[in-house]
Amino acid sequence: MKGLALHTVCESAACPNMGECWNLKTAAFMILGSVCTRRCNFCAVQKGAPELVDYDEPRRVAEAVAALGLRHAVITSVTRDDLKDGGAELFALTVRAIRARVPCCRVEVLTPDFQGSHACIDIVLDVTPDVFNHNVETVPRLYRSVRPGARYERSLEVLAYAGKRRPEILTKSGLMLGLGETEEEVFEVMRDLRAHGIRIITLGQYLRPSPGHLPVARYIAPEEFDAYRKVGYAMGFLHVESGPLVRSSYHAARVAEASGFDAHTSHRTMGK
Repeated sequence: MKGLALHTVCESAACPNMGECWNLKTAAFMILGSVCTRRCNFCAVQKGAPELVDYDEPRRVAEAVAALGLRHAVITSVTRDDLKDGGAELFALTVRAIRARVPCCRVEVLTPDFQGSHACIDIVLDVTPDVFNHNVETVPRLYRSVRPGARYERSLEVLAYAGKRRPEILTKSGLMLGLGETEEEVFEVMRDLRAHGIRIITLGQYLRPSPGHLPVARYIAPEEFDAYRKVGYAMGFLHVESGPLVRSSYHAARVAEASGFDAHTSHRTMGK
């Protein structure tokens, strides 16, 4: 990673699962620099003036995917509200570069909301990533304190549009728990996600990156995560990844395979 001057959300967001995921040949690359234009109060990624777009970055990501022997690459980014396309073009170029260099590697994108622009979302969808992921992150009541600059309804619409525009692509979203939400509020978000066609959901414990971030309101017991998993399957989700250390890219390869992708190719074999 260092030799190719790349960023991963695994490192930038201080993910507790980095060693496990990298050993399982899964990594989440963070493109478009390491500085975000939004100031979400849960996130460890640096905020401030954004960097210039590096159009050689897709090639280097593909080189890293090949060198690491990855079978499932997740491509995410900082939010770039300063760019007209929100960085969608670089997402597309990165997916193409990986497919050209490592055809057998599945590619999952974890995108910002692109301010709800269908044209920007289309740029990403037109390169047919295997999974389209966009996180709602928390319940609507907490958006103002957790995700200033984002809107719950807009995130739902982004996911719904992606699923309708390219139904062959799996749609995925996730929430952090422990920020002060109630159980019923979590259930309501899960129902909203299903109603908007989302097929995969992740639920994990919020962990405070530093004293400058939002405090943890409550630690969710493992039994509660198990209960959310059962409810999610009863609601009709294709796959539910729920547990204290779960993050949006946690066990991403296994999740894709459990949702109907062949273990050795990008070919979807089952599921709707």
